[in-house]
Amino acid sequence: MPARNAGTPEKEVFRLKLDPSLYARMVRRASPPSPAGKDCAWAFCVGGSICLLGEALRVFYARWYEPEMAGTLVSITLIGLSAVATVAGWYQKLATRAGAGTLVPITGFANSVVSAAVEFKAEGWVTGTGARLFSIAGPVIAYGSFASWVWGLLYWAMQRGG
Repeated sequence: MPARNAGTPEKEVFRLKLDPSLYARMVRRASPPSPAGKDCAWAFCVGGSICLLGEALRVFYARWYEPEMAGTLVSITLIGLSAVATVAGWYQKLATRAGAGTLVPITGFANSVVSAAVEFKAEGWVTGTGARLFSIAGPVIAYGSFASWVWGLLYWAMQRGG
């Protein structure tokens, strides 16, 4: 009898022999298709509402500030509102129904950063929140920075050559 490694339990794998058509029926029953038209309409309406709120804020801030500053204040306000909604648990409920309508605007980026911070808060400020803060948004920042560098280089090359 071969020796077992200490502390490593043997695992037995059970495989069900299913007919492919039976498996396909089981999958269809377990995961019914979502209503794509309704989902797209919700995403459009919610995303449009976020943008409408942003435009209303821009008009409001433009009364007292220059256009560039008004735009910056709109971004700060939307990020702040998104962070508060994420911590309160409202953003996830909205995103569950609205899908990409909540993820595409700047509010979705703020939600990805704040939700990671909230999720790992129990592990401490440094090893939890600090280490995981950009776990979701980090790749977006990295690839976005790289893509902007590439496009900037192409733009510079076209301006020099043209």
